[in-house]
Amino acid sequence: MPHETPTVDVVVPVYGGWDHVEPCLRALVAQTVEANVIVVDDASPDDTPDRIARAFPELTLLRNARNRGFAHTCNRGLAHGDAPYALLVNSDVIAEPTLVAQVVDAFEAGGPQTGSVAPLLLRPDGRVDSLGITADATAAGFVRFHGAGVERADPATPDLLGPYGAAAAYRRRALGEVGLLDEGIFMYGEELDLAFRLRAGGWDAVGLGVPGGVHIGGASAGEGSPRQRHLAGFGRGYLLRAWGVLRTRRALRALAVEAIVCLRRIVLHRDVKSLTGRIAGWRAAAREVRPSFPLDATDASIGVLRSLRMRSGSYWERL
Repeated sequence: MPHETPTVDVVVPVYGGWDHVEPCLRALVAQTVEANVIVVDDASPDDTPDRIARAFPELTLLRNARNRGFAHTCNRGLAHGDAPYALLVNSDVIAEPTLVAQVVDAFEAGGPQTGSVAPLLLRPDGRVDSLGITADATAAGFVRFHGAGVERADPATPDLLGPYGAAAAYRRRALGEVGLLDEGIFMYGEELDLAFRLRAGGWDAVGLGVPGGVHIGGASAGEGSPRQRHLAGFGRGYLLRAWGVLRTRRALRALAVEAIVCLRRIVLHRDVKSLTGRIAGWRAAAREVRPSFPLDATDASIGVLRSLRMRSGSYWERL
């Protein structure tokens, strides 16, 4: 039975790609619990926003005048709503009809200190795409259970830091306390930064054990493209500086791992995008100030060697 007043604002950032946007929005319209769906077009290079307006006149459609990036686009959608819970859904995610209901139930069951909820997403092949994110002591983030069989995706494992950006739910009151996504990060790493800020602010995260949708992946920046590698490197460099990791006793470890990662790309693939992205991100975060890094929110079992292995797309498949 739909709620009379939606308790969830669903924000969908869009950058072209009508072929995946259309089924994404169809799935959100068909939720078992009514939600306020807010679509924010980030100056798409094609006619996707016009198609959205024609096919889904009942949805709220906002249009950026120029391409502003994932964080700004999501924040604009968040600012447009006022429901107690907000769910960010990538435009290449096909939600199960019960996703919104799962999110509402998780917040209500978790109690008032539950600041975020991590849905379980699957890949098109039926394996796990993500069940939130975890992080090591150097603030490096990793997608949990990516590539594993769905039977292994345990939402109760203590290493959960927060939700993965493809589908991430937040309590609006928590966002009001710690702030929205950092718009200094164009794409990749913004949900990790927000997860750290929520944990530093005393907010908890919970994971969902029932699949909430399928994530196609790579629809915006292109999986493994030069642009994607640059943006991912930018986010890593940005967070290293913003959270002051290199001013701690973990600095040598962080520098050693980053050197290995970048040198590997340069030597094996003759690709400097990961390195130049990190340098650009480091420079961009020069004036950023964060609270004390919540070291207790990281997974202490992730050592240097494991952190290197976890950067492989097949890590969870091999376990």
